[in-house]
Amino acid sequence: MEVDSNCFATLLLLRLPQFGSGRYRALTQQFGSAEQVITSPVQQLVGLLSPAARQLLLEYQHQGESSEIGRQVQQDIDYCRQHQVHIICAYQAEYPPLLRQITDPPMLLFVKGEPSCLRLPQIAIVGSRNATPAGVEHARQFARELAGGGVAVTSGLALGVDGAAHRGALAGNGKTIGVMGTGIDQLYPRQHIGLAEQMTASDGALVTELPLGTAPRPQHFPKRNRIISGLSMGVLVVEAALRSGSLITARLALEQNREVFAIPGSIHNPVCRGSHQLIKQGGCLVETAQDIIDQLDGQLAYQRDLLTQQESQQEPQHQPDSSADNGRSKVELSPTLEWLGFEPCTLDELVQRSGISSAELSTQLVQLELRGLVEQQAGRYQRRR
Repeated sequence: MEVDSNCFATLLLLRLPQFGSGRYRALTQQFGSAEQVITSPVQQLVGLLSPAARQLLLEYQHQGESSEIGRQVQQDIDYCRQHQVHIICAYQAEYPPLLRQITDPPMLLFVKGEPSCLRLPQIAIVGSRNATPAGVEHARQFARELAGGGVAVTSGLALGVDGAAHRGALAGNGKTIGVMGTGIDQLYPRQHIGLAEQMTASDGALVTELPLGTAPRPQHFPKRNRIISGLSMGVLVVEAALRSGSLITARLALEQNREVFAIPGSIHNPVCRGSHQLIKQGGCLVETAQDIIDQLDGQLAYQRDLLTQQESQQEPQHQPDSSADNGRSKVELSPTLEWLGFEPCTLDELVQRSGISSAELSTQLVQLELRGLVEQQAGRYQRRR
């Protein structure tokens, strides 16, 4: 892992007391870059940094990496190298584009696992830590179907709904992203250590903006929630009480111009009252994962086009092979497309033609929709090309 001078400077700023993403954004806009900030005369930073932060920066300017904060940053870099943790700064191309659009994007991200999955189309699934068995099953099933259709599932690694969502995505052979309210080296809750290992082993990721060594504290989790919603095209609330972190995530999603979805539950269940409140306030009531796909069709198409462009830039160019049916890809020649044809048909009609279960067909159709090969209107599917 290479760390350029500007990334080193960003890590140093992250270690300053009373310093956050808002101050980082203001200073880099004023001075031009993080590197320019840490090399500017400390007198120019009066009123912009706390006295303690200015003192640490002054020591660094005189002593370099042998200063207290210089040694700390080098230790951070060494840990990340030893434990395969990626550092992605806000100015770098690898930074998730949707997250960059929010009002207060993190100055950097620590990512363990596959960093490219942060750029995939994502749906966040959040809800109660004390979810009912039905809520846990809803989270698992929605995540399984979304992930099986090529949409990454993002959540907060908490007990209850979050954990069920991550496990459901893994069961769907998809990718799932856990946003942490701690340092990347302080996994919480400890019960999810095994789950986190499964996530990273399956090309998913753990991600946090907090420095190494940061323990779980109540004030960290609302900040984490803005990343969960900021990475995602929409947020699905499974079960949530009237005062819960899930409703904070939903509110942040609305502020970030993201879609909010909610699963209705029993009117007698207190952990469903927050979900019902969201629906009353205009959140989209959903009963199936397909409801979410339908609502986000335009955004999925946009994300799909971006991914296609990235893939075409990365793949080696080959001359067309006339024996390959005019260069069509394998997915374009899948039996599902042949069964579908260009005339609209229902899922039930496809089941009859193919003999494949509706669940498996639904997964294949979502994958084809994400690739722009199939469109669905009024419950009927047809080929686009």
